[in-house]
Amino acid sequence: MIFIAVKFTVRPEYADTWLERTAEFTRATRAEPGNLFYEWSRSVDDPNQFVLLEAFASPEAGAAHVNSDHFKAGMETMAEAIAEVPRIINTEIEGDDWSRMAELSPKSN
Repeated sequence: MIFIAVKFTVRPEYADTWLERTAEFTRATRAEPGNLFYEWSRSVDDPNQFVLLEAFASPEAGAAHVNSDHFKAGMETMAEAIAEVPRIINTEIEGDDWSRMAELSPKSN
């Protein structure tokens, strides 16, 4: 799968509305046939920073995403609200979903 992690630093005046601002793009991306997951998190240390974890089934699915109309519209919407160029990790890895962590399991009650 293609695994992508992106850190977005958002202008303070847009931080509280970032997830609303990106909601349409998020929904459209999650609906793509090759999308495996697309998940936002907000930093506990910096309220202006958001992390996006996303994955696509293949390089072709990733290319279809980047070439979609909703991607282009999403980039325009995000560009108005970011404070700096996002930082990204984009790599191909084995698998097609999250693996289970071997070192930790819930305790029985």
